[in-house]
Amino acid sequence: MERRRRLETYLADRDLDAIWFARPNSYAWLTGGSNVVDRGADAGVAAVGFDGDWRVLTDSIEASRIAAEELPEVDAEVETYPWYERELTDAIAARTDGRGAADVEVPGFERIDASSLRQPLTDRDLEDYRELGRETAAAVESVCRDLRADDTEADVAAAVAIALRTREIEAPVVLVGGAQRAGAYRHYTPTDAELGDYALVSVTARRDGLHASCTRTVRFHAPDWLADRHDAAARVEVTALAATRKLATRGGTAGDVFAEIRSAYQQLGFAGEWREHHQGGATGYAGREWIATPNHEAGLTTPMAYAWNPTVAGAKSEDTVLVTNDGFEVLTATGEWPTRSFDAVDRECSLERPVLLGR
Repeated sequence: MERRRRLETYLADRDLDAIWFARPNSYAWLTGGSNVVDRGADAGVAAVGFDGDWRVLTDSIEASRIAAEELPEVDAEVETYPWYERELTDAIAARTDGRGAADVEVPGFERIDASSLRQPLTDRDLEDYRELGRETAAAVESVCRDLRADDTEADVAAAVAIALRTREIEAPVVLVGGAQRAGAYRHYTPTDAELGDYALVSVTARRDGLHASCTRTVRFHAPDWLADRHDAAARVEVTALAATRKLATRGGTAGDVFAEIRSAYQQLGFAGEWREHHQGGATGYAGREWIATPNHEAGLTTPMAYAWNPTVAGAKSEDTVLVTNDGFEVLTATGEWPTRSFDAVDRECSLERPVLLGR
């Protein structure tokens, strides 16, 4: 099992005896289940540990449910402690012999960021990701096809959330911007404003720990500049993907891709747009495992999902794309939304990207 191999290597390299994961994304990565009760908490109600064997620890409230419903991928007994005696982090410390590490604050433990352990994606991840990506896009597109100019942003957001939920997909991020607000803000959090001349619908969706992001644009009586700006954003996105694939084989970094993104904006006549919004980055068991910035040193890996999301005031291009040594696979695609081929800037690479849907 690839996850076991990575954890064994991590323990050996750092002379650790055990490693624990209580944050929901890494718990899902290791177990295939959920440890979430309070969605506002950083840590879940259970932790999965590895010391050569798998261990799952939770309190006496959750133990029976966790054992029955939330351990599809791990052959491990659930260890428990009385809920009224201690916190989960104290229980982790008490159950660990020797040197330990955790992705939450545990007294006497090394604190770790599990993002690097979750990269690159495994074969099992990819199977689940393809299904999540396709269903996420299907949910968003089904709502977008029925939009009207007098719909409110809030009503559209609610419809998207319902469409995702009926597919057993959560929606950590649902942004809906009508013409007035999408043109003014990069994060168009939904309001009671009507859509007007056009709409951007952006989501980051989650199931079994994996995240998928995509954006779709619907036009009613859109301004003349919208198509040009959308096309520019699409070309920057293709440039980012092409750079990711090529630089991953050369030990490149997120900062190296960012430099190419910035150059693409400039050559397309939108030199300052990169400053107005983050450009995205690697995704998987987090909405973004990392977000690229100038001089960002995160390494590029394959096979890995990337969600680059360039914007040009009022327009955005975004999908979740699997990048491999052999090419690209758009995970958030249904084959039912209009697309056309866009060229990368200064690279011999073309990719089908969504275009504006007329209503």
